[in-house]
Formats: sequence, C-alpha cells, structure tokens
Amino acid sequence: MGNIEKEKRRKLKEIEALRIYPFGGRYEVTSSIKELKDNFQDGKSASVAGRLMAVREHGKTVFYDLRDSTGKIQLYAGKDVLGDEKFSFLKKLDIGDIAGVKGELFKTRTGEISVKLTDIKILAKSLRPLPEKWHGLKDVETRYRQRYVDLIISEEVKKLFKIRTGIISKIREVLDGKGFLEVETPMMHPIPGGAAGKPFKTHHDTLHRDLYLRIAPELYLKKLLVGGFEKVYEINRSFRNEGISTRHNPEFTMLEVYEAYSDSEGMMELVEYIIRKTAKDVLGSENFEYQGKTIDLTKWERMSFAKLMEENFDITPDDEEKTWVKKLKKKGIKLEKDEVSRTQLINIIGELIEPKAHNHPVFVIDMFKELCPLAKTKPDNPELTDRFELYIGGLEVANAYSELNDPIEQRKRFKEAGGKIDEDFVRALEYGMPPAGGLGVGIDRLAMLFTNSANIREVIFFPQLKEVK
Repeated sequence: MGNIEKEKRRKLKEIEALRIYPFGGRYEVTSSIKELKDNFQDGKSASVAGRLMAVREHGKTVFYDLRDSTGKIQLYAGKDVLGDEKFSFLKKLDIGDIAGVKGELFKTRTGEISVKLTDIKILAKSLRPLPEKWHGLKDVETRYRQRYVDLIISEEVKKLFKIRTGIISKIREVLDGKGFLEVETPMMHPIPGGAAGKPFKTHHDTLHRDLYLRIAPELYLKKLLVGGFEKVYEINRSFRNEGISTRHNPEFTMLEVYEAYSDSEGMMELVEYIIRKTAKDVLGSENFEYQGKTIDLTKWERMSFAKLMEENFDITPDDEEKTWVKKLKKKGIKLEKDEVSRTQLINIIGELIEPKAHNHPVFVIDMFKELCPLAKTKPDNPELTDRFELYIGGLEVANAYSELNDPIEQRKRFKEAGGKIDEDFVRALEYGMPPAGGLGVGIDRLAMLFTNSANIREVIFFPQLKEVK
C-alpha cells in the first residue's frame, strides 16, 4: 500500500470517528452541472453531486472542481460562510471523493460559473489515488481492465461511448420508424447455427442437456417470419469461441434485420439509409475520418467477388478444390496443406483481396455458394449467392442476402455443410416462409468507424482479455 492510500485510509478513520458515515445514501440533486451552467442565474440555489477532481487551497478559501456525468463546475468554499467546523472537515476530503454540495451560483471575476458552498457531504470516500490527470492510464491493457478508472480520467473515452450509445439509439429510431418490430430471441441454443463459428458450450442441469451460447439469432428470427411477423429486428449479443484481435471479441453486438417480401437489393437500400442517417444525426456529417482516410458516405460502390477471384487468381466457382490449390500456389499463396476446404480457401482469398484502400463504402456481391448455406442462389448462376458484404474503411461492417426459403434445398445445404441438421428450422420452413431479405450489421465495427478507433476493445466497455498471472 502506497503512502497516498495510507493517508486516504487515515482520513477515512477520522471521518468515522466524527460519527459520519463516509459511504452515504440518497442525496437530493436539483439539477445536473450542465443544467446549472446552461440556465445560470446569479444567486440561484443549487444542490449537486459528483466527484472531486481538483483542489486549490488559499488560506481561508478552498476551490474544488466537481464533475458529474454532464460536465464540471468550480466550487468555492469560504471559511466565513461554512464556519469553522465544516471548513475544517474539508481537510479530510481528497481528490476522487464523491460529494454532495449545496450552495448559490455566482460568477468569479474571470467569469467562471461557480457554486459558493453552504454545505458539503461525503457520499463515497475514495481509497485509491487517481492516475495523474494529464497522463491518465498509460498502459493500454490497464485501461481496458480498469475501464472505470479510464472513464473517470478521460472525457474523450466517455465521449466515444456516448457515440456508441447514440448509434444504437438512432438505429432503433430508424427501424421503428419504418415499422419494424424489435424482438428478443434465445441466447442459449440446442444446436449452434445461423452463422459459421465455433460456439461456447454450457450445460443446463435441470434439463439435463448441453446448450450453446448463440453465434447468431438468424434462425429464430426467420421462424418469426414464418409466424407472420413480416418486419423484425434484434440488437443482440452473440458469442464465438474463437480468436481475439483488433477486430474480434468473443462477445460482440450485432444488429440483425429481416423483412418479408424483400431481398438483398432491399437490404442494400436499407443498410445505406441506416448508416447515412445514423452518421448524419450522431456525427453531424456523412464524412468522417477513419485511420487517416476521409470516409465519404455519399458514394457507394459495388464490386463482384467472383470477378475478383477470376482476375486475381484465375479461379472460378466451378473449379475443383485441387485446381484452387494449384492456382493459389502458382500465385505465391502459401497453404499449410494441400487439402483445404472450399470455405477455408474462400476466406484466405477474401482476406487477400479485402477492399482496404477505398474511401467510400463498397458492396462486395456475387459471393460463392459455399460461403453461405442460408442464402438463395442467383437464378442465372447457381454457384453464386444473392448476397453482399459491406466494407467501409477496410472493415467488414455488414452482411446480407436473399433468404433461402425452400425447405428441400435447405435440408440439402445443411447435409452438404456437415454437422447436425436443425430439424425444427427445416420444419418451420415447411410451413412456408415468405421470400425475405436478411441483414446483419456489426455494431462494434460501426462504432470503431464512427469514433476513429483502430481496436475493437476501444469501443467495448469491458472487452475479454488474457488472465493476469
């Protein structure tokens, strides 16, 4: 324990000796600090609460900076107003303490809005020192592990998460305005499905069965289409037991939208409207900076995946696997072994040709069928799906397609993909699901873009990290 912590605990005992409980309860707050400043009236009574962030002592007067979630205000404590007992109590307060204060508003000679204290009450004694104001938490890992300290120190970090919240609120507003119904579907699934990914496994004791944390809510949402809900969405938490990187966290937030009688073209129109409207309302502009690029949301481009495959690697969707391997090696692509699944090969190539350099959104269309067993194929080419992936600033942000609603073809695709067939989903399709468009948007990725964050952990309050040993 350092000297500062020892001093804080000594003051804690002194406060308790005065029969004052240093971790108080309810405190009557009449307005936020922002409201006090926005509606300033000289001499107006104020009762506010927050964290003491700075102290400046000048003999018989003490100045504090008090901060709440809306802003910061200066406190003026004079011995002549507080009296000897209350003024001496100030010596037991520290930076980091949470206090409730009462007083009157006034402006200093320099024009700074302040509160002249008539009373101060300790609401939570801080027992650990805050990081140095101008440097904050220097270690990035510590910032993520102790996000609460990061938020106390950095107004920029708070602003970042307010933008994230604004994104989610605006998406809800847009979809609700278009007549979509927000729903909730199970997070524990008997069969992992709806996307490619390794699931987290758990066990329910009462049911005596293994369950899986969802990797996607897709199949349940499509069951709602079968049931007659024609426009549904879910802002969901999904889980994948896979690697952690600057773009991947095992627990992440997705928007999934399904609209009956629509298709991938309809989803293109919808996702463009959602993103442009959200940027305009949350950021105030359809142009923003992301990692040295100016992203322009007024221009949207389409790019053919199949054409890129052929141009870059001379690979066509009807080539055999051994032909793929041969052509990749010819282009200098290193493979761990010669027997690689088509999906793995597509993922390898996708990483190589991902449109990173564009300063505007790019829809990648004409995806190979193996990439998505839940999408309809193109009528003029059964090897390609009616699907797109959306890239902005080099990040894959969204994925959508015309939903497969043929139960016979769906069962066939499940068999081809291997693994357990979700019989209940096939049964639902056999009752009849209307043709539909489905859309998935990565909320974390969108937050990265809008806040100019290179690492996904910057936009997740409490990201998963390696255990500290």
